[in-house]
Amino acid sequence: MPCTTVLVGKKASHDRSTMIARTDDGHFDVKKLIVVDPKQQKKRYKSVLSHVEIELPDHPLRYTACPSVDPKDGVWAATGINEANVGITATETITSNPRVLAADPLVELKKAKGREKEVPGGIGEEDIVVLVLPYIRSAREGVERLASLLERYGTYESNGIAFNDENEIWWMETIGGHHWIARRVPDEVVVINPNQFGMDGFDLDDAFGAQKDHMCSKDLREFIRDNRLDLNQKGAFNPRDVFGSHTDMDHIYNTPRAWFMGRFLCPFSHRWDGPDAEFGPESDNIPWALVPDRKIAVEDVKYLLSSHYQGTPYNPYSSQDSGKRGMYRSIGINRTGVTAVCQIRSGVPHELQGVEWLSFGSTTFAAMLPLYTNVAKMPDYVSKVTLDTSTENFYWSSRLIGALADPNYASCIQNIERYQNAVFVKGRRLLLEYDRKMTESGDFSLAAEANEALCRMAKEQTADTLGKVLAEASQRMKNGYNRADN
Repeated sequence: MPCTTVLVGKKASHDRSTMIARTDDGHFDVKKLIVVDPKQQKKRYKSVLSHVEIELPDHPLRYTACPSVDPKDGVWAATGINEANVGITATETITSNPRVLAADPLVELKKAKGREKEVPGGIGEEDIVVLVLPYIRSAREGVERLASLLERYGTYESNGIAFNDENEIWWMETIGGHHWIARRVPDEVVVINPNQFGMDGFDLDDAFGAQKDHMCSKDLREFIRDNRLDLNQKGAFNPRDVFGSHTDMDHIYNTPRAWFMGRFLCPFSHRWDGPDAEFGPESDNIPWALVPDRKIAVEDVKYLLSSHYQGTPYNPYSSQDSGKRGMYRSIGINRTGVTAVCQIRSGVPHELQGVEWLSFGSTTFAAMLPLYTNVAKMPDYVSKVTLDTSTENFYWSSRLIGALADPNYASCIQNIERYQNAVFVKGRRLLLEYDRKMTESGDFSLAAEANEALCRMAKEQTADTLGKVLAEASQRMKNGYNRADN
């Protein structure tokens, strides 16, 4: 799916947590947040889209997931944190090029035809969270398990996947049908990745040696050599040039998002605007990872994933017509199903390390709610979502706010900003309160109580904002006439 990913290393974050975040930009997919108990994890998995069947290991871990409410196309679990405090976001749909796809074709479902039997396809975004997250105890193990699945079953799409634990973040990108590359995100950086092959540097010697910070397919060197994929000059190895793309569509749809995020993270250490800019919205060399000019918090990640080129000529909501409004694809778009920040914290007991910050619908207008992940189930407000529109859950209320506020941006944005800030403030206050209660008492079952309190708060704030936005939108309906209107 066309998504946007942000990864924050522990030395780049304000509280030494690791954070992996992504907008899940489907087609208005109805989503929920649930906890999957080990007893609910099937022993044999079958993909709806590719029909591949996979035997799963024994002894799965409990984990959170954000599946689609309608199962007709599969689970699409999107993101989650397991009981070992390992997070995943899967997947960021990325680009490739004809040379790679010809050398290692994607593994697509071949339906039965005449006397020919059906041939299953590989694994993909529909499957990866369920196949990997319940069976790993570190971010590195996430790469290793997914790598074994890719090498055996292949994939039918090009994807980027992130894993995090208390100390590390690993980013993995698929190459063709069976190959892959993975890199540990340096602690001091923030990674910005729109829908493109992202990595712009890689140490092959480490990947084929100690594997301290790099891993890849066992035959990657031969794969590059035998298929003449290396486009690099002067001995440098840039995987983005070798495996990725630089198309005109990238310059409209992908690279401008990286430009805006880099511009926010490093306003002083790099030049992003004007005739002497180092990087512009269509630059092919925007860095994959940047050391931010200041430490980054969840609020900053949410801002990035909600953005629509504020402060630039490309803002579609601007009242100033520069002739460039809306020319680039925003990060915060209408069809987002769920956005989650998987945060693994340091300096708190193991039972409290995992916090999943959750937002439904268009991030531009939605609030982000924190929830403890070390629980047996999630509150109804986020888990009992149906396909019928309802103000009784966070998903549909968020969608309603976005749909009403978008065409009335100027009159509604103040209420939206107050709402988003209130949920952050009250959410953080409850986290501080329950962190203290559970640390002092040792009763970590209070996490379930905390989540109920967080959801009650979010429901109250969301209902209040929905009423205000509805009032503003109602006043601006085109059929609003008075007797004096003549």
